[in-house]
Parts: sequence; structure tokens; C-alpha cells
Amino acid sequence: MSELITAGFNLALYGMGFVFTFLILLVILTTLMSTLVQRYMPAPAPVVPRRRAGKKSAPQSSSAATDQGKLVAVISAAIRQHRSGSGD
Repeated sequence: MSELITAGFNLALYGMGFVFTFLILLVILTTLMSTLVQRYMPAPAPVVPRRRAGKKSAPQSSSAATDQGKLVAVISAAIRQHRSGSGD
């Protein structure tokens, strides 16, 4: 009986050691990969759109208000249809 428990502890320790080693290796390789990607493939610079000279953009608050109104209407209709029980 004692040999069986000893063998079980041995197997458990080997298994935990293997998993621990694998996880440490995984963290090291992931960190190394991240470093290599950041060094050789940096993130592209964000593109800022240019404004056209001489033209002023019209305020879009009225367009945003109509879009907001349409959104409220669509959501209300969807809730009403869901509550009525007809899923089609």
C-alpha cells in the first residue's frame, strides 16, 4: 500500500513539474514573440484625414438627431414585436 501511495505522489509531482515547466516556457516564448513583433513590425501610424481648404463642413447635429429618432423608432418596433410574441 505504501508503494502505491509513493508511486502516486511521484506521478503527481512529475505531472505538476511538467505542467509548471511548460507554462514557464509558454510565458517566455510569448514574451519573446511579442518583443520581436513590436521591434520588426511596429504598429502603423494613424492616418489623419485632411480637411479641404476653404470649405467648412456643415454641422451634422440635425442629421444626428434624425438618425437618433430613427434608431429609437426601430428599437421600439423591435421591442413591441418581441412582446407581442410573433417572432417573424
